[in-house]
Amino acid sequence: MTTGEPLIVLESVNKWFGPLHVLQDVNLSIDGGEVVVVIGPSGSGKSTLCRAINRLEPINSGTIIFDGQPLPAEGRGLAKLRSEVGMVFQSFNLFAHKTILENVTLGPIKVRKEKPAAARDRAMSLLERVGIASQARKYPAQLSGGQQQRAAIARALAMQPKAMLFDEPTSALDPEMVGEVLDVMTSLAREGMTMVVVTHEMGFARHAAKRVVFMADGQLVEQAPPDEFFGSPKSDRAKDFLSKILTH
Repeated sequence: MTTGEPLIVLESVNKWFGPLHVLQDVNLSIDGGEVVVVIGPSGSGKSTLCRAINRLEPINSGTIIFDGQPLPAEGRGLAKLRSEVGMVFQSFNLFAHKTILENVTLGPIKVRKEKPAAARDRAMSLLERVGIASQARKYPAQLSGGQQQRAAIARALAMQPKAMLFDEPTSALDPEMVGEVLDVMTSLAREGMTMVVVTHEMGFARHAAKRVVFMADGQLVEQAPPDEFFGSPKSDRAKDFLSKILTH
């Protein structure tokens, strides 16, 4: 995508859960190759925003455009969109009864109709890339949380997505495993993958983000490059949030 067209565009997006207005007139555009980190207090709408981009969470009004096309509501178009937008969640969502290799090859074989041998070759190179090729024949339960999450990243990459969404990918991990997952994400960011990352990891936001988006109460309060955001936040909400998390 060298056309200068943004890859993901949200225009006046609104979402309610009953009386709760969780996304309020959200406007956001993300260029191909850009890494956007979404931060903010709990309940600010960050995860909902992330899940709306591949329609895991339908919106009530507004438009979301991915790669020049409005998000399809259902059917084939939606399946195609989901295969072009990789998603990594807080929980690893691996199939427990399949090996790590099978987990990573399943989508390409079933959805993209790839030949099993080719899918396996690519899966192994992806497992190599995330540092767990030696675990390919094991089952998820035999892996640490950090290894399972790296397997989940490899599985998403196996679909050759145009963008990757990460919804708090390290928040369920023990502290010593967080770094190994963030390292994989940082290298993806450097390689030019378009990424939207909801996280509490401020170090990752500082180092890997091109832009930090700060959300509070369902609104995009502020967005800026990391140096600017962490160095001199403009809004009181952001100043308050940062003073609470950066002093400890």
